[in-house]
Amino acid sequence: MKFAIIPNMKKENIIVIVKKIIDEIIKNGFDFILSDRLTDFKSKLKIDDKKFEFLSHNLLVKNCDYIISIGGDGTMLQTAYEARNTNAPLIGINFGKLGFLAEFDVHNISKLFKNLKQGTFVIEKRMTLEGVCLTERNRKLFAINDIVIEKGKYPKMIQMSVSVNDDYVTEFSADGVIIATPTGSTGYALSTGGPVIQPTSDVISLNPISPHTLNMRPLVLSDNQKITIEILSAYENVQISCDGQRVDYFKSPAKIEIYKGKKILKLVKTKSTNYFNTLRNKLHWGIDIRNENNKEKR
Repeated sequence: MKFAIIPNMKKENIIVIVKKIIDEIIKNGFDFILSDRLTDFKSKLKIDDKKFEFLSHNLLVKNCDYIISIGGDGTMLQTAYEARNTNAPLIGINFGKLGFLAEFDVHNISKLFKNLKQGTFVIEKRMTLEGVCLTERNRKLFAINDIVIEKGKYPKMIQMSVSVNDDYVTEFSADGVIIATPTGSTGYALSTGGPVIQPTSDVISLNPISPHTLNMRPLVLSDNQKITIEILSAYENVQISCDGQRVDYFKSPAKIEIYKGKKILKLVKTKSTNYFNTLRNKLHWGIDIRNENNKEKR
């Protein structure tokens, strides 16, 4: 079993955590390869007696059985994007703030590798999104959490017309709209009043951002439906971001098609993982602080 290690180098003391993970990998008799971002830290990792390689991320994700992403949820999303053309499952070790997607804790690394060695884990499959801008040479989009169409730096709202499977749905003005996977339902979409969706559900949600009407609400669609959005801005461009990390600008008017991606995201989970425990413990979902029983169950 070979692990690729991809850390967020902006995190303080990240080398300490990488070293701890490497020690556990060696202890359990596994192999590993490292992100080339760690090349300058070889002496600090103190692993000169172990055969290993530093590879670019493009090669790294293609030459391993599992990918370890060390950082927060943003790091996990970036790693997942880099690994989108491989079948290697991801293991997220949280060294950030929330750790909703990267669920393993840096303090329980020994337990994680014990589970991996004993086979007491599951691989959960998550859907992705793909999109294409029909008005600009079919420029492609890809996201794990969400594709966000928004006004960007401009002050005025944008106007959008929505169709599903070529059937007209509605037209509205807003700051934008979020097309989210179930995984992304607890991200940006949640802050706009979107529903929390169990992550293995076969649905896509459409969430308006500050719509200029009282009766425009989030919409949940089957994942086999194609969403078409025609966008008109008072300015030259509209902004489209994928997972809050990759930003593109398209000339107005623009026509975007969004649909379920052909690629899936594979996440390693322990058999004791419970999504609703994560909701309560990390997002405080459904928790009434006046109820002592709720406090105890957490």
